[in-house]
Amino acid sequence: MRKTTQTLKKTPTQKVLSVFKTVLLYALMFIVIYTAINWWRQPIMPANPQLQLTDYQSQTINLAALSHEQPTLVYFWGTWCSVCSITSPTIDKLASAGNYPVVTIAVKSGSDQELQSYLNQNSYDFMTINDQEGSIFADWQGQVTPSYVVLKDGEMTQGLTGIQPLWSLKLRLWLSSIF
Repeated sequence: MRKTTQTLKKTPTQKVLSVFKTVLLYALMFIVIYTAINWWRQPIMPANPQLQLTDYQSQTINLAALSHEQPTLVYFWGTWCSVCSITSPTIDKLASAGNYPVVTIAVKSGSDQELQSYLNQNSYDFMTINDQEGSIFADWQGQVTPSYVVLKDGEMTQGLTGIQPLWSLKLRLWLSSIF
């Protein structure tokens, strides 16, 4: 039995549907892989976390108290991190909006003076703790920068890594305020 060439040809609608299915399959695979990697690399809250910290200007910051009022975003980053140079402006916008508390932890980013110079140079006005030796990040078992933690009532509700758009961070904070 021979198939005619007419039965082997796809109609334009079938071609579009085939391309759509392929794109959908690849998108689904990407989402699953991205979610798995993000879950694996996310920070993990220590058993006895140090939630009362001091920023680079010697101001005391109580993360537990902040997170009782509203969900609080903790952003681990570094002045040396090229991806952080993309994400930090988003964090600055979120912090400037004032809807949710934002506390950033600069990992191994030099002295307080070097950190202040970097923040001034980039016009960042977010609350920053200088983790000079990286011990805070290590306590949270941080693997990559940037990393994010959402705290609510002194407990971690979410952890994530990588480039996060502003809408995603706002959504995660809003969800943490509801649940």
